[in-house]
Amino acid sequence: MSIEAGGFLPINLLTGFLGSGKTTLLKRILADPAFADTAVLINEFGEIGLDHDLVESVEGEMVLLRYGCVCCTVRDDLATALKELYSRRERGLVPPFRRVIIESTGLADPFPVLSTIKADPVLRHHFCAGNVITTVDAVNGLRQLDTYIESNRQAAVADRLIVTKTDLEADRSEYDLQARLRTLNPDAPILIAADPHLDLSSLVAVQSNISTSGLSLSGFYCEEPVQLVSSDGAPHQVAISSISLVIDRPVDWTAFGLWLTMLLNRHGERVLRVKGILNLNGEERPVAVHGVQHLVHTPVHMDGWPSEDRNSRLVFILDGLDGALLKRSFEAFTLARVPAASYPIAAAR
Repeated sequence: MSIEAGGFLPINLLTGFLGSGKTTLLKRILADPAFADTAVLINEFGEIGLDHDLVESVEGEMVLLRYGCVCCTVRDDLATALKELYSRRERGLVPPFRRVIIESTGLADPFPVLSTIKADPVLRHHFCAGNVITTVDAVNGLRQLDTYIESNRQAAVADRLIVTKTDLEADRSEYDLQARLRTLNPDAPILIAADPHLDLSSLVAVQSNISTSGLSLSGFYCEEPVQLVSSDGAPHQVAISSISLVIDRPVDWTAFGLWLTMLLNRHGERVLRVKGILNLNGEERPVAVHGVQHLVHTPVHMDGWPSEDRNSRLVFILDGLDGALLKRSFEAFTLARVPAASYPIAAAR
């Protein structure tokens, strides 16, 4: 689906560490006629790196690509560039694109790009957050994850992980890289760029609901909390860890919302990702929650529970935060709001 309900234009972020193949993947996407209705913003200094695809200049740093895609560089403020792009669309100065892809610089923390949409009221009126697509280099990816916090953050917040350069690396290293990525990000699909059957449209598809087909039997994607280690088995120097919370009684939505708001207000930059399903007091269907640092997506009522297990499950990917303290804070604030005796037994539903 190219446009969200209500006419919002999805903004997809293409990120990944230096040399991981972002531009190569972007060229491949834009060469597909199915992406003719796409606008591209390259969020770094330098010339647009798609010269062989250019057909005409629109104005200044904005160009029209093959199949009618619009492409421009962002040298100053991203919000300003998005507003100007939308204004030109409305005035008929550029083709009526239906989605935006932002290619970020390889050293960037992806969060500032995501937060731009939420922070600006004008952008919120026209745009919505799409997918975060992260490219990871099969040759250098493990070393980069060992060394650079930016590489870990890019992988942790991804909705789609794309492993590139697999033709240059032995199968074992690729397996080790995928295992590390799965620890960092328990539920994002890991796709291989060299796969001839790779469905490019799935990278930017906006889901109208949360599918339960990928859930584990326990009801969520991540089974056990994991303390990350480097490839040599030593504790990870960037202090990223994940923690899984399992709640065996319904959760009060108001209390949970207040707790999550306070947590992200205080520690949002260190909560790389929160994702889970909640059994809410008074609700028959589970509710899916998903957030990246300060940016929290609209909760979604799922079609149903993936199993007989009605426990709520939340996974947090943390940068330097103590997971045990987070767990105690959650229990003290949310589960103490209503006496346990007043909750129905979740498993009896």
